[in-house]
Amino acid sequence: MTSTRAGSPDGSRRSRPAFDVSMDAETPVYVISVAAELTGLHPQTLRTYDRLGLVTPGRSGGGGRRYSLRDIETLRHVTELTAAGIGLEGVRRILELESVVEALGTRVQELEGALDDARLMFERAAEQAAYLPELLPRPSQAVVVWKGRARRRRQP
Repeated sequence: MTSTRAGSPDGSRRSRPAFDVSMDAETPVYVISVAAELTGLHPQTLRTYDRLGLVTPGRSGGGGRRYSLRDIETLRHVTELTAAGIGLEGVRRILELESVVEALGTRVQELEGALDDARLMFERAAEQAAYLPELLPRPSQAVVVWKGRARRRRQP
């Protein structure tokens, strides 16, 4: 007597679809109480920072704040800056400028990559041109004589 496993007609076990739990630093997962505990700040302080635009947490379906790891890092950075005596408006400006610096750094990396690609293409073109000497410009010793049009004289 052959027995078949439950779940599929051929007797093999069906695997469940994999549950994707991949998270990155931008995934908003922490509720305000957890974020407050992770940062050492009061939940009301987190709400104030949200209103001031220092941090912008995601929102759940019901409208509750959800903080990402990046938000937690930003809140810790805000705490360091305010502890150093910088006001909230100064902190906001510092965060803006740091964001600009990060974006410019990314752009520089993109441009350096494009420059490297262009250099590589130029080198390849130069190598190929070495095999085609007839396409290279040659110095010319030809003399071109220019004769302008003779002016017509008016006849009286």
